[in-house]
Amino acid sequence: MKITSTLTLLLLTSIIINCKTTNKEDKTSQKTEQHIQKDVKMELTNKEKVVALLNSFNTGDKTPVSYINPEKYIQHNLAVGDGLAGFGEIMKAAPPQGFKSNIVRAFQDGDFVFTHTEYDFFGPKAGFDVFRFEDGKIVEHWDNLSEVTPPNPSGRTQFDGATEITDLGKTEANKNVVKQFAEEVLMNGKMDNLTTLINPEKYIQHNSAVADGLDGLGAALKYFAENGLVMEYHKVHKVLGEGNFVLTMSEGKFGKGDHVAFYDLFRLENGQIVEHWDVIQPIPEKSEWKNDNGKF
Repeated sequence: MKITSTLTLLLLTSIIINCKTTNKEDKTSQKTEQHIQKDVKMELTNKEKVVALLNSFNTGDKTPVSYINPEKYIQHNLAVGDGLAGFGEIMKAAPPQGFKSNIVRAFQDGDFVFTHTEYDFFGPKAGFDVFRFEDGKIVEHWDNLSEVTPPNPSGRTQFDGATEITDLGKTEANKNVVKQFAEEVLMNGKMDNLTTLINPEKYIQHNSAVADGLDGLGAALKYFAENGLVMEYHKVHKVLGEGNFVLTMSEGKFGKGDHVAFYDLFRLENGQIVEHWDVIQPIPEKSEWKNDNGKF
């Protein structure tokens, strides 16, 4: 009886120890899994980092500032000083209610992220921002801002229209179509392929002064010519895209000959341009620049 009791006690002890070990291993496994899930959750895409940074204007969250490389932040907004110090100075100058942003569209092209945003930034603004990343950190920023205007002759605003990103496999082809349009039509005035590059049956226009369709574009160009105004594209600096959306960053003259930056966002369907948004901003004299990086 004693031997049996002893064996039973040993067996129960072994079971208890095994259960404790198993429970400990299960808890350790659960903790490891939780850490892995947390790490995965923390790994944001570059696009998500930019969205978080711009949304921090609304939330006051300080975390997204850490997505900017503190040792290298090249600023191309000529009204802002270089580096994080320049960014900080702008934030200090914010009005009591702060700055606000409503990101309407966001895209990623390799190391570049570009956004189309409705701002309250020293007044209502329409803006495009472009960020460049290195090793997961923002190291460079460009933008173009203009005042918000009333709807255009077709009743369209600077922000409404399509937002869904499609045709990811056609990104490069769409970029090539827009590049051809910018270089041949906008820069050199070659109209031979206009109705091949732009859909003649569907061209939705969000420029504040231009109506839909090729007729609207033609009427705007005629008005410019009759009133001694110009719209000249001299150089296309960047062509960025994701799927059916492509952004060009160009330099030229506008209106009475002002030196300007043209940011044009195009949407394409079946290899043709079907929708257009833009922001045109004058480039100030170099004596007014707060950094030496240039607009482009």
